[in-house]
Amino acid sequence: MCRGGNYMVYLILLTATTPACRKPYAPNPVSAPGSYLVVEGVIDPGADSTIITVSNSVHLSDTTSLATETSARLTVESEAGASYSLNEFKAGRYLAIGLNLDKTKKYRLHIRTSGGQEYASDYVPVKPTPPIDSVTYKVTSSGLQINSNTHDATNSTRYYRMAYEEAWKFHARFNSGLIVKNGEIVPRREDEMIYYCYRGDKSSNTILASSEKLTQDVIANAPITVVPPSSEKLTIKYSIQVKQYALTKEAYQFWENIRRNTEQLGSIFDAQPSQLKGNIHNVTNPDEPVIGFVSISTTQRKRIFVDNDRVPYTWYVPDDGLCEKLGYLLNNNGENDVELFIIKLHLNPLEAILNPFTGQIIGYKAASVECSDCTLKGKTTAPPYWEF
Repeated sequence: MCRGGNYMVYLILLTATTPACRKPYAPNPVSAPGSYLVVEGVIDPGADSTIITVSNSVHLSDTTSLATETSARLTVESEAGASYSLNEFKAGRYLAIGLNLDKTKKYRLHIRTSGGQEYASDYVPVKPTPPIDSVTYKVTSSGLQINSNTHDATNSTRYYRMAYEEAWKFHARFNSGLIVKNGEIVPRREDEMIYYCYRGDKSSNTILASSEKLTQDVIANAPITVVPPSSEKLTIKYSIQVKQYALTKEAYQFWENIRRNTEQLGSIFDAQPSQLKGNIHNVTNPDEPVIGFVSISTTQRKRIFVDNDRVPYTWYVPDDGLCEKLGYLLNNNGENDVELFIIKLHLNPLEAILNPFTGQIIGYKAASVECSDCTLKGKTTAPPYWEF
């Protein structure tokens, strides 16, 4: 069994049993190729960036989950002979900016690995993607349901794939307004605050939509994702950007196989995994399996923001009881608790404890770093697109 990128090659072994007797079954180890080439990405024919990831699948027993294919040569080639190079900007990731392809021509992706193997995709047409009409949300019993809507007035798209990037603002359990510097507790500067942070994520599932069986090329309320009621994402403000790609029928069928193989398997009575046959081939050995499907389409994007006052007030991140705010005195029974616990144990001081009569500081309240430092999970700097 092999894995690589967001794809998986499945091998199902079915064994027969007899009613007469049962014996322990110890199958021989399954021999499989060392790896398959895995190609991920969409060629953008316009001014946007094209990023292609090339890796190799690995066995499930291996300790690594990805084997990047570095120092390869990638080119986008037209049937007319024009060629456009992609440059490796990160291990196994190749980039071209502003290909500006002739949308009347067909193109393919050509790969030559550092080991001398040569791969090429089929020539495919350029598919313009219609704009996203709207991204909407709805409060349901399961959480915040995110949907997408689009249409093509020319009725020529029919097949769509969506992906998303999400971001959210959240806060630590406790606000640490103080900091330990040189053995002393002093107020934090504005740039040292660690209560509010931002975090993000990307979709990992396959999201498809088709209007093939409709008279009009309209996609209405295509489900994108559901944010659970207790999710940290809804603590303050949540944002999601939906990305939309037009597909050919062949590309849609490939991604539908991906979706079924990764999301719908439950038992031997369900539909069994199908072969993930893409449109990329080894030039000298066409029988070698290659995982991936190269498409050429523009990318459409739309972003929305959802404030936490748009969801029920009962939706909150539950207190799991693991965080405590404790008070430590400067002098408690002859020992300095502040120095002993806050400074030496590296707790985050939260606020000062004052003598109710004199207003003098007699100690500090503190909490663990995990409960008072949001930077353990996010960044204090907001994304450039953030709405305040």
